[in-house]
Amino acid sequence: MFIDRETEIRLLEERLKQRRAEFVVVYGRRRIGKTALLLELIKKHGGVYLLARETSEAENLKRFSEKLADYFNDEFLRKNSLQSWDAFFEYLYQKSLKDRLIIVIDEFPYLVKGNKVLPSILQEYWDLKLSQGKIFLVICGSSVSMMEKLLGYKSPLYGRRTAQMKLKPLNFFSAKEFFPRYSLEEFVKAYGILGGTPAYLLEFDDEKSIEENLRDYFRADSFLYGDALFILREELEEPRNYFAIMEAIARGKTTLNEIVNETGLERATVGKYLSVLIDLDLVRREIPVTASWKSRKGRYYVTDPYFAFWFRYVYPNLDLIETGQGEELIELVMKDFNNYLGWVFEEIAKQFLIELNKRKVLLFSFTKIGKWWHKSEEIDLVALNERERKALFVEVKWKDLSKREAKRVLKDLERKSELAGLEGWEKSYGLIARNVAGKEELRDEGFLVWDLKDFEKL
Repeated sequence: MFIDRETEIRLLEERLKQRRAEFVVVYGRRRIGKTALLLELIKKHGGVYLLARETSEAENLKRFSEKLADYFNDEFLRKNSLQSWDAFFEYLYQKSLKDRLIIVIDEFPYLVKGNKVLPSILQEYWDLKLSQGKIFLVICGSSVSMMEKLLGYKSPLYGRRTAQMKLKPLNFFSAKEFFPRYSLEEFVKAYGILGGTPAYLLEFDDEKSIEENLRDYFRADSFLYGDALFILREELEEPRNYFAIMEAIARGKTTLNEIVNETGLERATVGKYLSVLIDLDLVRREIPVTASWKSRKGRYYVTDPYFAFWFRYVYPNLDLIETGQGEELIELVMKDFNNYLGWVFEEIAKQFLIELNKRKVLLFSFTKIGKWWHKSEEIDLVALNERERKALFVEVKWKDLSKREAKRVLKDLERKSELAGLEGWEKSYGLIARNVAGKEELRDEGFLVWDLKDFEKL
């Protein structure tokens, strides 16, 4: 099942049409859908997909030779495998002189582990030969840290790529396609557990309830249970301290001081580890949307709902799963789940407003969106157009609200907006909730009000 990724496919196809040599780097966290994307490209346009393994250089070259022999119907190559990377790239160059040739090398970091000079060999062949032909070369990898190192200033490949693409999880509205039988409310819960990573979405069955799916999740042999450990240990050295930081953030400790106090680690150590987690896109730092980028009012959030859920509920309760007491963990999760989903629904609401902004159906087009806070006051979402000096203030509630409750929230929002320091700006006010009674009457009063019924239209 290939869902969404229309933008990524379109960008690759636009480059494919150029007919010049292309060197494209595709990377992103494991399970994110890189291989599915590249196989879809080959399915539509032809080409050779080569998957590297953690094995010897000779074995990888032998397997690659077999794949190329099958594609080109080359009996000589079938009987005489390529013996070096020089021979491999020379073969690709000769085959790409006349016709467009798509070559995808997946898990490229495994090849580099086997031969540290491979990036230098590729650089030389790209500069002297491959860039003169019609090759469409894609190298792909799941180790974000290693792939970004390969792209870095000190790498021989620096400046050679013609394009790069870092794949991220699907957004809420695209991910919903995995669960056609779930209501939107049920899918908010599923998304809060799984995020938008395709491999994780495939682990839930929308013919089962959330609790039934969690019963499968909370088992010692479960893919969802074990994969977080696998991914993080692959990327991180000294994972124990990183785990402590991510658990603290997932439990709502979002400022640097709170994280330091919760973990007991030195402030400088926490800062260093947070920087690594941000580079790996596992944690993000936010500042108030009206603040300068130099602001020290940063808060930290786990980027992906899969990891946020795992660190909030699974990691602190590993013993329950390992001893077969998953039912007790389900009960614990369900008691707290709505509190947790408040954060998830804010993220979904942000995606919703971005979609509306793309469709130009809001009162103005915003160029910036994020949280705002000052001391004890906070506004969930503020969308700004700084050139036109227009602002939209939005509160987000994972609740069913009566008209009176919604009006109270909106009036308090008006009060808080006066503290944001946007005097002279044109201001509008909005509310996003699970369900809002009297929604149309509130809209007639000039407020922007949405609930899950409006999400369904997207």
